[in-house]
This record gives sequence, structure tokens and C-alpha cells, in this order.
Amino acid sequence: MTLRLATGDDLAAIMDLEHRSFPTDAWSEDTMRAEVASAHNHYLVDEEDGRVVGYGGLRALRGGSDADIQTIALDESVRGQGRGRALLRALISEAAARGARELFLEVRADNPVAEGLYRSEGFAELGRRPRYYQPDDVDAVVMRLDLHAWTVGAASEEETSA
Repeated sequence: MTLRLATGDDLAAIMDLEHRSFPTDAWSEDTMRAEVASAHNHYLVDEEDGRVVGYGGLRALRGGSDADIQTIALDESVRGQGRGRALLRALISEAAARGARELFLEVRADNPVAEGLYRSEGFAELGRRPRYYQPDDVDAVVMRLDLHAWTVGAASEEETSA
């Protein structure tokens, strides 16, 4: 697993994964291009043998008190290997490094695996947005992470494993 900053050169691979991961509500190529290029965002790709097998994005304005996980997607062939957690943790760390105190995300209510991952990292449900994901009429579970608490917990975890 190799995580690195996404570039415009990764757009075709990201869009391929985007359409396979979110077939009914994939972002447009123009939207994704703008996301990857924005100075306010931090997009990573996960590579295996030179092939992009995952990506994730964060919106976090430097000095802002909050940030948002925009998206995370993995190729089906690499799911269940800890790669989603690695992407998530890298995005959380970047949000903290940019000075955010809170991190938010929305997850589809019909995606218990992703919701379980977020909960295991300390995200808590704030509420639901009914029928947020269209055209599927699926609710969004809105979640929040206290970045200070997560950072303290991550530091404790490192000390314990050292």
C-alpha cells in the first residue's frame, strides 16, 4: 500500500473507481477535477503495483475550526485489508495538522461497513438527512469526530505499541 497526494494525472483512475463505487450518484469529472486541484482540499490515492486502487478526499481550510471528509473509495479487490482505515487516518491527521478541531462526514445509511469503520475511529452520529442520496432515496448518517480526542487517543496508541 502506498498513499500519496493525488494529482490531475490520477483523474481517470479516480473517476473509474468513482463510477464503480457510486454507480447511481458518482461525481462528475469536472467536480472531481476541481476537488483534487483545490488548495483547500487534500486528496490522496492508494496505489498498488502502479495502479490506483483507492482514493480519499478532505476539505479543510487552514486555520478553520472544522473540516469534512469528502469521499473515500476502494477497489472491491482490496477491501477488508485495512486500506480504508489507512486512508481515513491519513485524512484525519491532515485535518488536525490544518488546525481543525472537528471533522464531519456523511455516510450512506445502507453502508454499515463504512459506518462501522467511522465509529471505530471515534466518529459519532449527529443526525440523519432523509433521502439525501439520490436517486436511491437513501438517508445520510451525519457523523462528527472530535479531533483533539482522536489525536490524544492516537498518541496513546503509539506509546502503548512502542
